[in-house]
Amino acid sequence: MGRHREFDLEKTLDAMMVVFWEKGYEGTSFDDLTRATGVARPGLYAAFGNKETLFRKALDRYEAKHLAFMKDAMNEPEITTVIRRILEESVIVQTLGGACLGCLGINGAMACSADAEPVRQELIRRRSISEEALRNRLERAKQDGELPPQADCALLSGYIMAVNQGLAVQAKGGTPREDLLKIVHHVVASWPGPALAQADTRAQAS
Repeated sequence: MGRHREFDLEKTLDAMMVVFWEKGYEGTSFDDLTRATGVARPGLYAAFGNKETLFRKALDRYEAKHLAFMKDAMNEPEITTVIRRILEESVIVQTLGGACLGCLGINGAMACSADAEPVRQELIRRRSISEEALRNRLERAKQDGELPPQADCALLSGYIMAVNQGLAVQAKGGTPREDLLKIVHHVVASWPGPALAQADTRAQAS
């Protein structure tokens, strides 16, 4: 009979997630992971596979534990609330402190070499899924009259993703949460809301 695992799977995933969050994919070694988890390399290999697989598992854990707010934000009835929640709650995650600064996905993608191209492509794929979900929500808001008729929802979703990624980089560099939230509030205040959409409709009708 095979030996039972002698470590807590959930705690091990959390520990790996924090290491990758702090050091990125290529900056993390197996020695870093074994020190953080307390699990010897053979045990990590047996439970999770190679380093790339470990990173993917850490990303899954990060998304489940820290990005669950995205689904709730998308279900908000007003698009300005959707945008505000996405950016505000992202900033909260990006500024948890200690090793947990910035975004695990963005930290992981920075400075990837050719050897890590599959990891970079996986991160691009995950970001694309989030951006597409936001674009679809913006299209719905446009149909509901919350955005001007000529609003480019693909451009707007790319804009919000770019702002969010920029906030993550700033957070990783140590910018305080309150300063990042000021940027969020500026973005929300300048958002093309219902009043602009109605004014644009009236202008087109005249």
